[in-house]
Amino acid sequence: MSVALLIVSHSADVARGTADMARQMAGADLSIAWTGGNPDGGLGTSLAAITEQLEAVWREEGVAILVDVGGAEMNSEMAIEQFDKAKAKKIRICQAPLVEGAIMAAAEAASGGGLDQVCRAAEEFSHA
Repeated sequence: MSVALLIVSHSADVARGTADMARQMAGADLSIAWTGGNPDGGLGTSLAAITEQLEAVWREEGVAILVDVGGAEMNSEMAIEQFDKAKAKKIRICQAPLVEGAIMAAAEAASGGGLDQVCRAAEEFSHA
Protein backbone atom coordinates (compact mmCIF):
# COMPACT_ATOMS: atom_id res chain seq x y z
CA MET A 1 0.00 0.00 0.00
CA SER A 2 1.05 3.57 -0.50
CA VAL A 3 0.69 6.83 1.35
CA ALA A 4 -2.84 8.21 1.00
CA LEU A 5 -3.78 11.81 0.20
CA LEU A 6 -6.50 14.03 1.60
CA ILE A 7 -7.42 17.19 -0.29
CA VAL A 8 -9.05 19.91 1.85
CA SER A 9 -10.44 23.03 0.19
CA HIS A 10 -12.95 25.74 0.99
CA SER A 11 -14.73 24.70 -2.19
CA ALA A 12 -16.19 21.24 -2.77
CA ASP A 13 -15.67 21.68 -6.51
CA VAL A 14 -11.99 22.57 -6.08
CA ALA A 15 -11.40 19.66 -3.68
CA ARG A 16 -13.18 17.15 -5.93
CA GLY A 17 -11.46 18.46 -9.07
CA THR A 18 -8.02 18.40 -7.48
CA ALA A 19 -8.54 14.83 -6.24
CA ASP A 20 -9.77 13.75 -9.68
CA MET A 21 -6.82 15.39 -11.42
CA ALA A 22 -4.28 13.82 -9.05
CA ARG A 23 -5.93 10.42 -9.43
CA GLN A 24 -5.84 10.68 -13.23
CA MET A 25 -2.16 11.63 -13.15
CA ALA A 26 -1.09 8.98 -10.61
CA GLY A 27 -3.49 6.12 -11.27
CA ALA A 28 -6.74 4.81 -9.89
CA ASP A 29 -5.03 2.61 -7.30
CA LEU A 30 -3.89 5.59 -5.25
CA SER A 31 -6.10 6.33 -2.25
CA ILE A 32 -7.21 9.97 -2.43
CA ALA A 33 -10.01 11.45 -0.35
CA TRP A 34 -11.33 14.99 -0.47
CA THR A 35 -13.55 17.36 1.41
CA GLY A 36 -14.55 20.91 0.77
CA GLY A 37 -17.15 23.48 1.63
CA ASN A 38 -19.10 24.02 4.81
CA PRO A 39 -21.99 21.85 6.00
CA ASP A 40 -24.49 24.21 4.32
CA GLY A 41 -22.87 23.76 0.91
CA GLY A 42 -21.13 27.14 0.87
CA LEU A 43 -17.49 28.06 1.02
CA GLY A 44 -15.62 26.93 4.11
CA THR A 45 -14.33 23.80 5.75
CA SER A 46 -15.79 21.36 8.24
CA LEU A 47 -13.77 19.84 11.06
CA ALA A 48 -16.21 16.92 11.19
CA ALA A 49 -15.89 16.25 7.44
CA ILE A 50 -12.09 16.46 7.57
CA THR A 51 -11.99 14.04 10.51
CA GLU A 52 -14.37 11.66 8.74
CA GLN A 53 -12.28 11.63 5.56
CA LEU A 54 -9.05 11.20 7.54
CA GLU A 55 -10.54 8.17 9.28
CA ALA A 56 -11.68 6.76 5.95
CA VAL A 57 -8.33 7.15 4.20
CA TRP A 58 -5.92 6.59 7.12
CA ARG A 59 -3.37 3.87 6.66
CA GLU A 60 -0.17 2.68 8.30
CA GLU A 61 1.95 4.19 5.51
CA GLY A 62 0.58 7.62 6.35
CA VAL A 63 -1.66 10.36 5.01
CA ALA A 64 -0.49 13.55 3.33
CA ILE A 65 -2.98 16.41 3.58
CA LEU A 66 -3.00 19.23 1.05
CA VAL A 67 -4.95 22.38 1.90
CA ASP A 68 -5.86 25.60 0.17
CA VAL A 69 -5.97 28.47 2.72
CA GLY A 70 -5.88 29.23 6.45
CA GLY A 71 -9.07 27.65 7.79
CA ALA A 72 -8.45 24.43 5.89
CA GLU A 73 -5.06 24.07 7.55
CA MET A 74 -6.37 25.00 11.00
CA ASN A 75 -9.26 22.52 10.82
CA SER A 76 -6.92 19.84 9.47
CA GLU A 77 -4.59 20.39 12.43
CA MET A 78 -7.54 20.07 14.82
CA ALA A 79 -8.66 16.87 13.06
CA ILE A 80 -5.19 15.37 13.43
CA GLU A 81 -5.28 16.15 17.16
CA GLN A 82 -8.37 13.93 17.48
CA PHE A 83 -6.32 10.84 16.56
CA ASP A 84 -4.19 8.97 19.06
CA LYS A 85 -0.53 9.96 19.00
CA ALA A 86 0.65 6.89 17.11
CA LYS A 87 -1.77 7.53 14.23
CA ALA A 88 -1.36 11.32 14.34
CA LYS A 89 2.41 10.95 13.79
CA LYS A 90 1.62 9.40 10.42
CA ILE A 91 -0.52 12.32 9.20
CA ARG A 92 1.18 15.37 7.77
CA ILE A 93 -0.02 18.65 6.28
CA CYS A 94 2.09 19.52 3.25
CA GLN A 95 3.04 23.19 2.90
CA ALA A 96 2.45 23.29 -0.84
CA PRO A 97 0.16 24.82 -3.44
CA LEU A 98 -3.03 22.74 -3.48
CA VAL A 99 -3.33 21.56 -7.08
CA GLU A 100 0.33 21.40 -8.06
CA GLY A 101 1.29 19.93 -4.70
CA ALA A 102 -1.41 17.29 -4.92
CA ILE A 103 -0.21 16.18 -8.34
CA MET A 104 3.40 15.95 -7.20
CA ALA A 105 2.42 14.18 -3.96
CA ALA A 106 0.23 11.72 -5.87
CA ALA A 107 3.01 10.89 -8.32
CA GLU A 108 5.46 10.28 -5.46
CA ALA A 109 2.96 8.19 -3.49
CA ALA A 110 2.09 6.12 -6.56
CA SER A 111 5.78 5.38 -7.11
CA GLY A 112 6.06 4.03 -3.56
CA GLY A 113 7.51 7.04 -1.76
CA GLY A 114 7.11 7.23 2.00
CA LEU A 115 5.31 10.02 3.84
CA ASP A 116 8.41 12.23 4.10
CA GLN A 117 9.12 11.80 0.40
CA VAL A 118 5.50 12.48 -0.59
CA CYS A 119 5.38 15.73 1.39
CA ARG A 120 8.83 16.77 0.17
CA ALA A 121 7.75 16.23 -3.46
CA ALA A 122 4.69 18.43 -2.93
CA GLU A 123 6.65 21.10 -1.07
CA GLU A 124 9.55 21.21 -3.54
CA PHE A 125 7.13 22.39 -6.19
CA SER A 126 6.42 25.54 -4.19
CA HIS A 127 10.15 26.34 -4.05
CA ALA A 128 10.76 25.89 -7.78
